[in-house]
Amino acid sequence: MSELKLLTISGSLRAASTNRKLAAEAARRFGPAEVTIADIVFPVYDGDIEDGEGIPAPVQLLADQIAEADAVVISTPEYNKGISGVLKNALDWISRTEGNPWRDKPVALISSAAGRAGGERSQNMARLCLNPFRPYLLPGPEVMVGNTSQHWDDEDRLTDERAIKLLDELMTLLREAAQSRRA
Repeated sequence: MSELKLLTISGSLRAASTNRKLAAEAARRFGPAEVTIADIVFPVYDGDIEDGEGIPAPVQLLADQIAEADAVVISTPEYNKGISGVLKNALDWISRTEGNPWRDKPVALISSAAGRAGGERSQNMARLCLNPFRPYLLPGPEVMVGNTSQHWDDEDRLTDERAIKLLDELMTLLREAAQSRRA
């Protein structure tokens, strides 16, 4: 059997984002896989763009990457009690592509945030935004890294033992879901 394909999506664009770090940590803990890091720098969704120019090439690329992936990890920050605008925009654009690349796709939600709850509200909102696409959203364990700036070493590795344990469990379940979908 060929190597599993894992797609990671960070809802934060900042180069030093702890959600980017958390997505990379999840990929390492997922185990051997061909990992693709999504680029969600898209124009703001506008029906006039869609009607005039069609689906932008970067949007179609992400839709294709979702379709080709065996599993997806979405790491979401919490901005003003919800998901980031760029993540919501990406989900809106993908919903406009042909077919439904999310359908039955194993998806794990994780988050890191400056607050002590670690992105609990953003995970709930992300779940609500994804539900219409009918992916297989893993119910848990919930991985939320609060006070996130305190939990990374100099090599951008997660140091929070509780979060590591939960992330290991979640990535094991995601890998099992991806393997069983392939079987």
